[in-house]
Amino acid sequence: MEHYLTRLETRLVRHWNEPALSNYRGASFTSAEVAEQMTRLHLLFKAWGVKPGDKIAISGLNASHWAMAFLATATYRAVVVPILSDFTNENIQTLTAHSESRVLFTEQKKWSDMDPAKLPNVLAVVSVEDFSLIYAANEQIAESFAQRDELFQKAFPKGVQKGNLGFSSDRLDDLAVINYTSGTTGAPKGIMLTNRNISSNIEFGVTKIPVPQNARMMSMLPMAHMYGLAFEFLYPFCGGAQVTFLGRTPSPTVLMAAFAEIKPYILITVPLVMEKIIKGKVMPVLSKPLMRVLTKIPVLKGVIFKKIREQIMSAFGGNVCMVIMGGAALNPTVEKVLRAAGIPYTVGYGMTECAPLVAYEHSSTFKPGSCGRIVTHNEIRVDSSDPQRKVGELQVRGANVMIGYYKNEEATTAVFTEDGWLRTGDLGVIDAAGNIFIRGRSKCMILSSNGQNIYPEEIEAKLNTMPYVAESLIVERDKRLVALVAPHEEQLKGATEPVEELLEQTRKMANAELPMYSQIAKIEIVEGGFVHTPKHSIKRCLYA
Repeated sequence: MEHYLTRLETRLVRHWNEPALSNYRGASFTSAEVAEQMTRLHLLFKAWGVKPGDKIAISGLNASHWAMAFLATATYRAVVVPILSDFTNENIQTLTAHSESRVLFTEQKKWSDMDPAKLPNVLAVVSVEDFSLIYAANEQIAESFAQRDELFQKAFPKGVQKGNLGFSSDRLDDLAVINYTSGTTGAPKGIMLTNRNISSNIEFGVTKIPVPQNARMMSMLPMAHMYGLAFEFLYPFCGGAQVTFLGRTPSPTVLMAAFAEIKPYILITVPLVMEKIIKGKVMPVLSKPLMRVLTKIPVLKGVIFKKIREQIMSAFGGNVCMVIMGGAALNPTVEKVLRAAGIPYTVGYGMTECAPLVAYEHSSTFKPGSCGRIVTHNEIRVDSSDPQRKVGELQVRGANVMIGYYKNEEATTAVFTEDGWLRTGDLGVIDAAGNIFIRGRSKCMILSSNGQNIYPEEIEAKLNTMPYVAESLIVERDKRLVALVAPHEEQLKGATEPVEELLEQTRKMANAELPMYSQIAKIEIVEGGFVHTPKHSIKRCLYA
């Protein structure tokens, strides 16, 4: 297996004077400039007494400086601690302390609410926006920062050259990243990922999803989450693409404008984004009485869906060769529309503990309803007496699997089986061809009074296609199923009936399509919508 830092060095040298990283409608950096910034940070780390293996935390919005801080830390052989910028400042401070980080890259406004006394290990706080020094633990730190240009000139009198890089790439099993994630059902844990874990993911990406020449990639998922870090940044970047960071809330208006300007070669997103596009733009058209008739005529159906495909692909910038979704299951109704329109899409499966990829299949061979097949260098099994028919927990082992949770032996022991397989917590089956079908989370499964297993996600998928429902969550109360619903505000505009009455009609429509054991007894409205994780999954723990 090739170390991902070897691929990184090859990429920088090969595209030395070409654009490498950029901020949407902002600054841009060539590979040579990226290499210089990395080298300058290396010199500061050394002057500050930071050693390989020490931890360096990064918390901020996606941006070129965030990416360069990551690359500098990784190539210095320190351990990167990415922390989500939407965590509270107190959380960021707590996780920086828990990880024993020596340097913190963050924003000035975040640091202003933190207490240096609660971060005794931190030597320096550096702006993730421009690499200025925000805080120095002592005069030596401040002095060396003030002399950074002299340090660089002395070490590289002719500047950084292609042959100066020499990234160490012979330590695949060294700890590389401690990734704290809130998850959907519990408190954050520090997931320990090695260079091997990351390299296996990057190798799979560049091999199975080759990066075209002169390709551009748009990064909009948080890089502090492994999905965004590995597949919107590291994989395309190591493959030679120029990566542009959105750096702001991906509202529909902002996204459409960014797609048109950046024209990414691939779109990596979560099902919720695609579902909003289809439910908001396509379904209202297809649900019209005349359109329902026309789409039943084979020739006209083909023409109509061809037009839909052209409009969707154009909205993505016109260069997208494939849409890859992950983080949650895709709504079956939306999936039917995507297939009918010929959208080249696929749904993968992963988790932070696997850095993050577990399963994937190319759009041309992807089986609808599945989430792909196990990726290279890994194995998967179902804890079931009949893995093809009887649902059981999915368990994984291989090159992608983490080494454990940082300073948490109890959680580490609990998440691995006695024979070394990672318990994913997801329930599913695997067909004879190896396609993986997820049925739900083991912690979410509800056991009915007659012993029937109820998977809330399956009911939610049905309910989310119904009128006036934007999102839903099924919970059990007093042995009855209750649907928590975030109303679809656009569909409610102009409605003459109270929203409660409209949703009651929706409940009856859903129950008409659900088996008796999974009937919805009541709908409760969630004012203001649900709280989400960075993967846009609902934080179930808040609504249990």
